[in-house]
Amino acid sequence: MNPQIVSLQPGLYLVATPIGTARDITLRALDILASADVLVAEDTRSLRRLMDIHGVALRDRPLISYHDHNGNQVRPRIMALLAEEKSVVYASEAGTPMVADPGFDLARAARDQGYGLVSAPGASAVITALTVGGLPTDRFFFNGFLPNSSGQRKTALKALKEVPGTLVFYESPRRVAAMLRDAAEILGAGREAAVCRELTKKFEEVIRAPLGELAQICADRTLKGEIVVLVDRMGLPDVSDADLEVLVKQALQDGSVRDAADTVAEQTGLPRRKVYQLALKMDRE
Repeated sequence: MNPQIVSLQPGLYLVATPIGTARDITLRALDILASADVLVAEDTRSLRRLMDIHGVALRDRPLISYHDHNGNQVRPRIMALLAEEKSVVYASEAGTPMVADPGFDLARAARDQGYGLVSAPGASAVITALTVGGLPTDRFFFNGFLPNSSGQRKTALKALKEVPGTLVFYESPRRVAAMLRDAAEILGAGREAAVCRELTKKFEEVIRAPLGELAQICADRTLKGEIVVLVDRMGLPDVSDADLEVLVKQALQDGSVRDAADTVAEQTGLPRRKVYQLALKMDRE
């Protein structure tokens, strides 16, 4: 079906683009790309290729580059076009705008100045990875990219250790083995995990294994392409309430409520908040 030129109200349109297979574009997205007064893209070459594949003509419409490095300079120009009541479409290089994407600042500026904001949803690497990764999807936490240095990465992972949902990360193929090694150390080598790469592309692959094993697999291989890492939530240790109370009582004899919570949480693997609340209650009794 050929894209249709439709009447668009003035405002900013956020269009999701394929993360791999070009045919994952939606019909609505093609209509918006064919109809908007102004086109804005994180990567103008990628958008032009996508439009050529689907027969969307640029005609004499402006095509503006907008990314992390030029956003502050280009954003006022786009705001001026919105002030002229133009329909402006913004497309990420791949996936859904606003998700680990420079479109966030643009969309926030448009919203703050009272312009219409419309989403044409579609492909997302996060959701695609959760779909095929084989880990629980009832709750998940998207973290984007972790820090480059091992020390900062471990600190960030410690803050995520007790998140009650599947953890989702973007990662570079050059760093994924080191990231998994740190994750195994901080989160636990036995946690189930998955590396999803080249999603929707010809060489799509999902590698599932406990974190420690997965780190070794990726260290022994040369991975290429875009990567999403999934890590299962922390399992609840098999510690009875009676045993927990005994451990907390003993720890309180040697230190403060805070110290006791730290000690017992480390001993049992239970969430520190749960142990702290029990220690606080027992200390007051």
